[in-house]
Amino acid sequence: MLLSAALIAHVVAIVIAVALVRRPAACRIATFGGAAFASALIIASAVQALASGGVDHRVLATHAATGFGLSLTIDGLAAWFLLIQGAVALPVAIYSIPYMRHAVPPARTPVVGIAFNVLLASVTLVLVSGEVVGFVFAWEVMSLATTALVASEHEHPANRRAAYLYLAMSHVGTGCVIAAFLTLASGAGSLAFSDMLTGHVVTGSTRTAVFVLFAVGFGVKAGLLPVHVWLPEAHPAAPSSISAFMSGVLVKTGIYGIVRFGVVGLGVPDPSWGLAFLLLGSLTAILGVLYALAQQDLKRLLAYSTIENAGIIVIGLGAAMMASSAGRPDLAAFGLTASLLHALNHAVFKGLLFLSAGSVVMATGSRDIESFGGLLRRMPWTGACFLVGALAISGIPPLNGFTSEWLTFQSLLLNFSSVPGLVRLNFPVGAALLALTSALAAACYVKAFGATFLAQPRSTAATQAHDAPWCMVMPQAALALACVGLGLFPGPALGALHRVVGALPGVAGASPVGAGAFTMTAGSPAIDVVRPLIVGLALLGALAVARALTWRGRSPVRRTATWGCGGALSAEAEYTGTAFSKPLIMIFGAVYRPTREVAALAHGSPYFPHAVRYRARIEPTFERFLYAPLTRTVLWLAERMKVLQAGSLHAYLAYILALGVGLLIWLGGTR
Repeated sequence: MLLSAALIAHVVAIVIAVALVRRPAACRIATFGGAAFASALIIASAVQALASGGVDHRVLATHAATGFGLSLTIDGLAAWFLLIQGAVALPVAIYSIPYMRHAVPPARTPVVGIAFNVLLASVTLVLVSGEVVGFVFAWEVMSLATTALVASEHEHPANRRAAYLYLAMSHVGTGCVIAAFLTLASGAGSLAFSDMLTGHVVTGSTRTAVFVLFAVGFGVKAGLLPVHVWLPEAHPAAPSSISAFMSGVLVKTGIYGIVRFGVVGLGVPDPSWGLAFLLLGSLTAILGVLYALAQQDLKRLLAYSTIENAGIIVIGLGAAMMASSAGRPDLAAFGLTASLLHALNHAVFKGLLFLSAGSVVMATGSRDIESFGGLLRRMPWTGACFLVGALAISGIPPLNGFTSEWLTFQSLLLNFSSVPGLVRLNFPVGAALLALTSALAAACYVKAFGATFLAQPRSTAATQAHDAPWCMVMPQAALALACVGLGLFPGPALGALHRVVGALPGVAGASPVGAGAFTMTAGSPAIDVVRPLIVGLALLGALAVARALTWRGRSPVRRTATWGCGGALSAEAEYTGTAFSKPLIMIFGAVYRPTREVAALAHGSPYFPHAVRYRARIEPTFERFLYAPLTRTVLWLAERMKVLQAGSLHAYLAYILALGVGLLIWLGGTR
């Protein structure tokens, strides 16, 4: 079994890392090389499972007296997310071999390499676990390994805070997930998912409560509002290649949990669930991209953009749930297909963007967009790869971001025309917010690419920057080609998703949304058809015509210095990222609640300052108005409850006695 071989490869890499702990260079090659090999096996295992279309269930251990067992199950949904994991982990591992030499001190290389392999193995086990205990164990190991990687540069207080915040939020989410699992297990009389997720284990308000617990618990990992606060802190703190994996794969484990246990595991969804997800996804997407626009830290910008794309994925899930509750399994399949395809597409282009950002950070020693500029001439390969990722995430055809966003739009429009009642009015609202999100995302990445790679360098580090070594460029190029390939040829991915989605409860037998390798369809194949390859060829043809019209042999071009209002053009006159986003910050001032400080420094007359200092910031709304009061309340309660910890053995025995009596009374009343 390829999956077992991949897990063994991770164990071997960890053992070698322990043996080579005093040789950082060899340890780095062994750990990340082993992770790359294991990721290749994961991809092969996922492709094999998707091609077979069956379910591979294996029991690892059983206990006859209690019925407890450990098992692994690979079905279509698990295989799809395994493919997402391998597609990002393989280039990330290869990229990390040279990158970690600069990202972490040599003495920490073994720890980082071991934690990365533990993280990959635990994500694999999360996706294929067939029962509660194995899933929760792998989920917790995944969270702990991620915490260690976020805190790899723990000498910085901000990194320690980010790791602590991530760990705290992860445990809140885990608590919700365990509560939901225990509720289902008590109704099913089993800890196996095959018994718990039959759709009729719980009913009524209990079923709604379980759904809410799953939505909150897995929503923490997915980065959904308002439990997203860990994400923009943890992603910048981690090494850039780890950030690529966190954004591309770790966030998708939350999406996997929502789909597996919330969307299809509890039976036909209640209409209110789908409406809640549609609204939640829309708010997450629009607020995520708005906060991304205001960032000047390149990795923080990408982190907020991950929140935006998690919202887009949830919009598709909300549309699918509302269609399923209305008795339209075909439209439910369409929404699920759009959502799962965007999960793959986002993993690819966001992994690419984080790896390109890592190359920029390594070359300049900074994450501040305002200190970059002119990097395209000095880092042409990295700049080209970042441009592909920026175009893809902006939904520009014919790249992969366009395909899944187009399907999401079509899902909303088809639901509007098919779902009865006034509730369908929510679909055009969701489509309008999704359109606004796409436009703002394009503006965000015009800022990110333009301020980073175009114009003139705004710092000495940017002037002296040079491109990354080929073994860091090649993984970026591979992901860039994947963005192009998935955009031009969506058919194979849609065909695989047809088998994945068609095997899920409530959407079996749904019609495909792909017709061949080059075509996407929605509704009527005679009307709602998009062929991205033709769009791409048309764009190339337009570029060829433009190049022919400006061919030097027929239209001579005179090159001269750019006119700068009568003066020499310098970096001080450039349009910065702050200036670019300022109009949008003013338009959406009710969301940002911006504040600014301006100080003019002058030796004599205040009318002739020699320097002006400008500082602007946006208010962290959720942190201030939600989490700060909640934290104060918890600390207040904890302070009051300290009287229970009196240090008296008699008091502790009394607590135990009272608890025992209470349990006996409760159990007696439930018989």
